[in-house]
Amino acid sequence: MSTLDTAALGKPIKGPSALGTDFRRLAHLSVTLAVLEFKLRFFGSVLGYLWQLMRPLLLFGVLYTVFTHFVRLGAGVRFYPAILLTGIVLFTFFSDATSRSVTSVSDRENLVRKIEFPRLVVPLAVLLVAYFNLILNLLAVMVFVLATGVEPRVEWLALPLLLVALGLFAGGLAMLLSALFVRFRDVQPIWEVVLQMLFYASPILYVLDALPADVRPQVVRFNPLATILVQSRHSLIDDTAPNAWDAAGGMVYLLIPAAIAIGVVVLGFWVFNREAPRIAEEL
Repeated sequence: MSTLDTAALGKPIKGPSALGTDFRRLAHLSVTLAVLEFKLRFFGSVLGYLWQLMRPLLLFGVLYTVFTHFVRLGAGVRFYPAILLTGIVLFTFFSDATSRSVTSVSDRENLVRKIEFPRLVVPLAVLLVAYFNLILNLLAVMVFVLATGVEPRVEWLALPLLLVALGLFAGGLAMLLSALFVRFRDVQPIWEVVLQMLFYASPILYVLDALPADVRPQVVRFNPLATILVQSRHSLIDDTAPNAWDAAGGMVYLLIPAAIAIGVVVLGFWVFNREAPRIAEEL
């Protein structure tokens, strides 16, 4: 009985990959899918995008009332309303980009099963939609910030860098969560709890100055989201507030949150790239 010569069958066929072979195709498909999803989200709605804007504004209204009239966390804090609204909008972006990405691949099951395309398109599209919403929300935030008495200054130019850093951190988590959810459906409720923990562990409702002096550096060093929020307060709203490196105890300590964020991106891509060829089978 002769054995089958596997070499005669040619090269083994590889499954769909995360990146594909053409970066331009990856970018084009990601943008196209993101624009389509953004349009469909408000299709048939009378108020359209205003509903997206109302969510952070309503949350801001409730939290501002509670934490200035009852708990008084904002007592004595310069531009506290602007700090609170900015923090809520930035966290809303992070929350949307990560929580919607959890089920993004499984929600596109029919597409994933039938069409060969770079699988990374799916979580990237979710991240882009979150960016679309963030940019529109920030326009309203800037109007509010100016109305509270904050004066424009050159430090505002740091905003794009902060948004890129936040997007990279959220994107790494988006890749990791979307790949893991295909195998482990417990990822969704677990991440919902983690998001709540991150909300209260980050200086959104409170400012870093309100924490004990020995706790402040730890919050900034080990929470990349807190690092970005602290720096956004300093650069965009109140230049008398501590910047990220001073809050962390020195510039060198910012390597810790940077390493955590980069590690999340690398881990997320590695897991997603490993699972990409088998995603259709797992679904």
